[in-house]
Order: sequence, then C-alpha cells, then structure tokens
Amino acid sequence: MTKTMSDKFSLTGKLILITGGTRGIGRAISIRFARAGASVIANYVRDDKSAEKLKTEADNEGISIDLCRADLTSRKGLENLESFLDSIDKDLSGFVHCAATGVHRPIDELTTRHFDWTFSLNVRAFFELANILIPRLSKGSSIIVLSSQGAVRAIPLYSLIGSSKGALESLARHLAAELAPRGIRVNILSPGSVLTDVWKSMPDSEQRIAETIQRSPIGRLVTTEEVAWAAQFLCSDASNGIVGHTLVIDGGSGIVG
Repeated sequence: MTKTMSDKFSLTGKLILITGGTRGIGRAISIRFARAGASVIANYVRDDKSAEKLKTEADNEGISIDLCRADLTSRKGLENLESFLDSIDKDLSGFVHCAATGVHRPIDELTTRHFDWTFSLNVRAFFELANILIPRLSKGSSIIVLSSQGAVRAIPLYSLIGSSKGALESLARHLAAELAPRGIRVNILSPGSVLTDVWKSMPDSEQRIAETIQRSPIGRLVTTEEVAWAAQFLCSDASNGIVGHTLVIDGGSGIVG
C-alpha cells in the first residue's frame, strides 16, 4: 500500500535515542518525536529535575518518553546506556546527538583541559556512540548530529565549541558515505541562534540576541520547536533521499551580509 503524505512524516513504531534529550533543543526534539508516534529514549547526565519534568509532561500527554541517565564521556556511562538498550530488546530506528558542552573564552584563556572536555562530548562521544549503536540500527534508520553555525563561521569566544562542531560535521559526512549502503542515513542539523539556557553562559548575551534579531530577515530567533520539526523530517521516510546533508535553520540570517 502506498504511504500517504502524513504517513511519510510519521515516526510511528520507531525507537529513537536522543542524547541531551531533556533540555533545550534536545527536549523539544524528544517531545516532537514522541508526538509523532516514536518511542523516545531521552539521555541526560545530571539535571534530574529537568528530566523528571519532561517525563511527567510526557506521561500526562500519553506519549512515550523514557529516561536514561548516562555520562557519554565515560566508559561506565556508555555501558549503562548499552544495558538500558539491552533491556528494551528492540532495534533502534535512529539517534539524534544533541548532547554538547563547551566554554566561551578567548583563545589565550583556554587550556587543554577545556579542549579535552569540549571534544570528549561533542565529537568523541558521537564517534563511540555510533560504533556502539550501528549494530543496533535497523535498515532505514536515521542519524542526526546537532551542529551550529560556529562550525563554518568565526563567532566571538566560540573557538573550541565551533571547532568541535566542525569536526563533528566532518565525521558525520564520512559516516554518511559509509553507512548509506547499509540503509542508514546520516545528516547534520545546524540551527542558528535559538533562545535556550545556553545563552545564559555567553558573555554579552542580550546584545548578541538583539544583533541577531536585527540581522534576521524574519525579525526573530528560530524556536526550539522549529528545529524539532526539521529533525522529525530528517528522521522520517519523507527524507529518504537526503544523505550527508547539512540543514540550516537560521531564519535566513546566514544569507544577510
């Protein structure tokens, strides 16, 4: 039977892991995917309050979101995740790597400790996750990595985060070429400025937000929900022909000089 347009965008029957899935963009993606019919595993590390709030909201709405607390930068954390997946005994339909970290400092105030900390989650964790999860992914699965405009543009006080995202994008493109013949698609989602808690850690955040809004053709920041809709598209059958692509969601800010 031919699928209808709504069927193509549905995630019904899919089991999808979302790292960093209880806060910010990851939280929005968890909710969107569950509303689209997926069974979601939302990974997180420390913030139990945000995780439980998400779980309560999902239960009240009658959508499927399970929590998995695991530090993806540690061997024990990865083993905890594997054990959790073993308990479900079902192949994954994909995963979205939203988990990220970093510091906003001038280059001469950064140390190798900052470097290792940033790259361990933003890049290495994805590499290790991919190796762990690829055997668990069913044919037709989709992998998405969450990048940022700092991967291709110089942003003040963003050198480590931006360079880690650049490395993540490159790794994702290589995986896309390798995994496509196995029926697994890999794509990159690159939001522009999105109003999340991350802004609280950025110097001069209010000024930066105002400048971004002024530059944007739509006159505002994009929302976490808009990013989540794009993620749903990339994980759905509607995007089966899209492989190794970077989808930018910035309200047109990137086209303005």
